[in-house]
Amino acid sequence: MSSAPITRTAEDPAPDPRRTATPDAASDAFPRGLADSARDLADGRTTSTALVTAALARIEASRSGLNAFRHLRAEAALAEAAEADRRLAAGERLPLLGVPVAVKDDTDVAGMPTHFGCAGDRAPATADSEAVRRLRAAGAVIVGKTNSCELGQWPFTEGAAFGATRNPWHTGHTPGGSSGGSAAAVAAGLVPAALGSDGAGSVRIPAAWTHLVGIKPQRGRISVHPHSDAFQGLTVNGPLARTVEDAALLLDAVAGPHPEDPHRPPPVDASAAARRDPGRLRIALAWRPPLTLTGTAPHPEVRRAVAAIAEALARLGHDVEEARPRYGLIGLGFVPRATAGIAELAALHPEPALLDARTRSALRTGTRLGGRAVRAARAREVHQHRRIGAFFHRGRGGAGFDVLLTPTTALPPPRIGRFDGLSAWRTDVAITEACPYAWPWNVLGWPGVNVPAGFTRDGLPVGAQLLGPSRSEERLVSLAAQLEDDRRWHAHRPAL
Repeated sequence: MSSAPITRTAEDPAPDPRRTATPDAASDAFPRGLADSARDLADGRTTSTALVTAALARIEASRSGLNAFRHLRAEAALAEAAEADRRLAAGERLPLLGVPVAVKDDTDVAGMPTHFGCAGDRAPATADSEAVRRLRAAGAVIVGKTNSCELGQWPFTEGAAFGATRNPWHTGHTPGGSSGGSAAAVAAGLVPAALGSDGAGSVRIPAAWTHLVGIKPQRGRISVHPHSDAFQGLTVNGPLARTVEDAALLLDAVAGPHPEDPHRPPPVDASAAARRDPGRLRIALAWRPPLTLTGTAPHPEVRRAVAAIAEALARLGHDVEEARPRYGLIGLGFVPRATAGIAELAALHPEPALLDARTRSALRTGTRLGGRAVRAARAREVHQHRRIGAFFHRGRGGAGFDVLLTPTTALPPPRIGRFDGLSAWRTDVAITEACPYAWPWNVLGWPGVNVPAGFTRDGLPVGAQLLGPSRSEERLVSLAAQLEDDRRWHAHRPAL
């Protein structure tokens, strides 16, 4: 389903985070999270039918205000909820049995089209993606597919095919992208958690701009099958949730390879990590992004918020110091891979004339940069791992940091329509100015976690990202959980 966006004026008031409800005061009004919902179901305090019915009602009520969903599967979800209730009553227990969740519209769900933000007709998928198969195996009830910008290219979720998805904290602003529908749905309490995908920050950026925890896992941690190497290895699937516990639970539920996957990191236990003290860590705070030729610096209110995260980490006993990673010309490894990935998907569209002009431009660029340029870009990854990995290595030639802390974005969430009418080049410049920090970790394939960093004076959320070396999800999740206990960001919720 799609819905035309509502119109707001520049004078719309932003929600004041000082007036949002605490968890206790809001417990009856704001839906419970993923882990709490799973516990309630297992203990018989609620039913899957009740949770799914309520989620579908909230989604329908929010269509004109938020426009988070592209498609609902209401009838099928209610049937699956009834079956989950029968299984629960019979004593069966699974991690997510009966809990409603959502997935992004780049993810195949059998019987539903995968539009990935595009206009036009698409045949329904004939099989579930591996991530959806694992969600079902964990017992989750998928209520629908959330909006994404066209082929996941931009950090905003707007398009001719579905309108504009809006930020629950202030509907005049974007929730980010490209997993903006998933982020808006979770931030507004439409569902307890959702899957997104991250090819240049597309989980972490909307998490930052909607006050959520967003995990970009290690490449291969969550299968992207039927895409064996999505966007030339840049894109991974990842969870969006209001708490670290919920994000870790969703990550554990969907993690694992498909037999045909080329990337197969050893398993982790994110939920156990969320309950574990991270120990004393050496944390680098980096303000300068990689070279982008835009002269970007963090907005003063973003800088203030991320500095507060650094101060909290120091107060919790960690060694925090400013440092500067040696990114080098990592963009040379990103642009060919990103544009080639767009070109590969755009070339499959049955009606190319329906694509955004900027997408058609990326298709042409990706076609030119395919082949030799992409192979060279991917070959550089080994050298990039070595150079940037030295930042985390102890001993000779290594800086010996455990975690890198940076802003997730340079700017607070832009207004809806900020990027309308821009050429492909001007759009690329504008989004690079807003979001210069996230994409290098997609080139590397390493994990990162967005944590809520607070609000601007206008009540707009901003975030900080915790970045680590290869296969360091457990450390990042432990550190994020420790921060959450201290900062209690889940106490702030948008008005329903």
